[in-house]
Amino acid sequence: MKPFFQKFMSTVVAMTFLVSTMGTAFAATPETVQAKLDMCETDTYGQPQTGAIMERINKLEKDYDGTHRTGSMMARTNAIYDSMYTNTSTPSILAELNGIEWTIRHEVSATPVQTRITDMETEVSGKTSEGTYTKRIRALADFAFGANQLPIELTTVPQNTLVKIALAEELTTKNVKKGDTVHFTVADDVIVDGRLIFAKGEPGTAVVEKVQQARNFGRNAKLELTDYKVKSMDGTIADAYVGEEAQKEMKQLAMAAGASLAGIVLLGPIGIIGGAFVKGKDIDLPAGTEMYVQTSADESLFGVTTTLAAE
Repeated sequence: MKPFFQKFMSTVVAMTFLVSTMGTAFAATPETVQAKLDMCETDTYGQPQTGAIMERINKLEKDYDGTHRTGSMMARTNAIYDSMYTNTSTPSILAELNGIEWTIRHEVSATPVQTRITDMETEVSGKTSEGTYTKRIRALADFAFGANQLPIELTTVPQNTLVKIALAEELTTKNVKKGDTVHFTVADDVIVDGRLIFAKGEPGTAVVEKVQQARNFGRNAKLELTDYKVKSMDGTIADAYVGEEAQKEMKQLAMAAGASLAGIVLLGPIGIIGGAFVKGKDIDLPAGTEMYVQTSADESLFGVTTTLAAE
């Protein structure tokens, strides 16, 4: 059996997907100083930092801007958070960094900001630079785009836009439980109206809703996932689910791989993939297993203008 066939059919035949409920288009914004700092530090350094809150705020301000802001603890934290994540008339720091990285590599990594900047500097000039993260990002933007402004524009992304994803780690019913987080990455660029919205390499998550172990008398393992979330180029976390369009794409992949669809059925009003399981087997999906999801609602997202055609 060909490797692609094995990879895909392990998804279609051995796994069920629980269709997530249509909800808000964005992940809930953290409300407390602690939660916002944790998020900013994780994206910047790889994990939340320790120490007093004011020391952590000072470090982020120094690393990004070189100076300390005035105002209350909450006001300063909000300013850091907004500069990193909020896209208004101009893109956020993370949106700009994503655009630069994709332009240089045609892929976006999920590593922390400090690592991404250092790696790109080494790649383009053979050495790292000094200064604040903001200054270094600006220098990388100049390298990528010259004197031109970052070609990133607000774009309307329609509901049910398809996103191909790939598991970032092995997923097996033998070692997961309800409530566990499953990590994946965007497997292919998603382009809408000439703008790159979801870039290859962007991270995403789903939640294990139900696990049923393989049992006696040929009763097979089952695994249900829900609450799919995919990070876009501008840093927005978009809700996604497995609906009719995603199922159709997976069926086409199966046919292209020469797979027989006998025994595969669609259940429910929207459709939950199920059917021809190998009796008595656990579900064991290797890292890299590919599948499709689709966006849950219309979105207004910043995307990088590109001449690449949408697939």
